[in-house]
Amino acid sequence: MPAAASDATDVPDGGDGTPLRRAIGPKLLILFVIGDILGTGIYATTGQVAGKVGGALWLPFVIGFVVAILTAASYVELVGKYPQAAGAALYTQKAFGVPFVTFIVAFMVMCSGLSSASAAARAFSGDYLAEFTDALPPTLVAILFILALAALNLRGVSESVKTNVVLTLVELTGLLVILVTGAWAVLGGEGDPSRLGEFRAEGTGYALLTSVLGATALGFFAFVGFEDSVNMAEETKDPRRTFPRAIFIGVAVTGTLYVLVALVSSLLVDYRVLEGSSGPLLEVVEVGGLDFPPKLFALIALFAVTNSALINIMMASRLCYGMANERILPRAMGRVLAGRRTPVIGIVFVSLLAIGLVSTGEIAGLGDTTAFLLLCVFVIVNVAVLVLRRDHVEHRHFRTPTPLPVLGAITALVLASPLADRPAHVYIRAGVLLAVGIGLWVLNKLVMKAHGEASARGPVRSGE
Repeated sequence: MPAAASDATDVPDGGDGTPLRRAIGPKLLILFVIGDILGTGIYATTGQVAGKVGGALWLPFVIGFVVAILTAASYVELVGKYPQAAGAALYTQKAFGVPFVTFIVAFMVMCSGLSSASAAARAFSGDYLAEFTDALPPTLVAILFILALAALNLRGVSESVKTNVVLTLVELTGLLVILVTGAWAVLGGEGDPSRLGEFRAEGTGYALLTSVLGATALGFFAFVGFEDSVNMAEETKDPRRTFPRAIFIGVAVTGTLYVLVALVSSLLVDYRVLEGSSGPLLEVVEVGGLDFPPKLFALIALFAVTNSALINIMMASRLCYGMANERILPRAMGRVLAGRRTPVIGIVFVSLLAIGLVSTGEIAGLGDTTAFLLLCVFVIVNVAVLVLRRDHVEHRHFRTPTPLPVLGAITALVLASPLADRPAHVYIRAGVLLAVGIGLWVLNKLVMKAHGEASARGPVRSGE
């Protein structure tokens, strides 16, 4: 790994000439990456992954970890090479220079945030909340949950990195409770090790392959988030040195936790019980034998999924705002609420899409939609890193071995393909979301043409 030189200059200026402040050091960035990955995925979809693969619940998380590391290596090279915000949209524009493709990538990232927030809303309204009350229908609770996040967003909720550290520690606490519970149970002679090699699909052929791939594709939802951290490049001290370690450590820590949690869950609870629960880790706590209050664990889980949903809704609304400012979405979608200075139209737009998603989908389908959209983006990013090898920059940066992005593109493509035994409604849902985006793109082009406005230049940049 070549060492990176320190930043010779400050970050690029923002639209008003004011550069972003470099306030994030190495430790805070590591915690930010871990916090961005942790959340809804492991707390909500573990049971659905078990339902696809069986007792060998650990295997999809191991494969997902490998795929995440491959793609993370590409992101590390690109963020070191181009230490700017905008992430996948920036890399796509630099590699291919096709504004429509850049827009599709940016819109897919935005929609992945919405489907992730919707999965969190469904998780919030399920078995974790049922520990306290089941008086309201889950769909209504999920819709009210999205509306509450929209209201907070409109008021100008701002998640600082230091606050994210606190939230991350709470989420980590919940997973550590699972690991301690598992260790206590195993030492007490509890658990069934034979489950760890139990596959739901019979035989060793195509059915087993698609079962494992399908479980991995869904389980990959738990790993998404590391790609968002590159948007902090302009606010990170010496990003070319800091990001390689932060992203690799973040993915390694969360991947290790996920595999251990999957092992404990399978040891203590039959996969059919996990499959039937929207709060699968609560099942583990309740049978583990350790006297940890289930209500307290449910509260931690609710906190984790709420944090994930809020971050994703905020990201999606700001990305919508950024695309409107770049004139690749209608200008009206960049309107800011007077006094609060929040992107009001963007917030309303993404919240309506999220309400549509929670009204028509369940946790597994919404999580799978998130994973599918990002896997498609990861294919493009892994190809982009190879294309951009011809673009030489003056500073030194991390360079991933060429086989890694090749394998990253192939594995992401396989997991996004029908080989992953993904339900048809996932592709339909993703297609409808993209159709909405393309419709807005066409509308914007027609309006701009009518007014004689120039097309957008450069990558999409989010923020207020």
